[in-house]
Amino acid sequence: MVNFEKRNSVDIVTFSVDRINALVADEIRDLIIKLFDNTNTKVIIDLKGVQYIDSSGFGCFLSLFRAARDSYGIIKFASPEPNIKALFETLNLHTIFEIFPDTDSCIRSLK
Repeated sequence: MVNFEKRNSVDIVTFSVDRINALVADEIRDLIIKLFDNTNTKVIIDLKGVQYIDSSGFGCFLSLFRAARDSYGIIKFASPEPNIKALFETLNLHTIFEIFPDTDSCIRSLK
């Protein structure tokens, strides 16, 4: 469901599911939040292939954002599908989260 990759000092999270909803949001949060046990962690959430996110999914992302902030870490998002990008904008979450069109540009923003 959640895959982790490390590039230099950046943890990249990808998903093997196309829906982040109430059925999986808690499990996803519990897996990713462990990355912030260390301070100054940099995490990219790659949303490529995710077609649907409900309020539980966005709540999961907000919990991860708080965990990152509390541990002096950084969390950014990359590669959202057009409908997911529109959801972030509709919910005004694009003002809270940094969202990039692809993983490479997101990584460059962390240097």
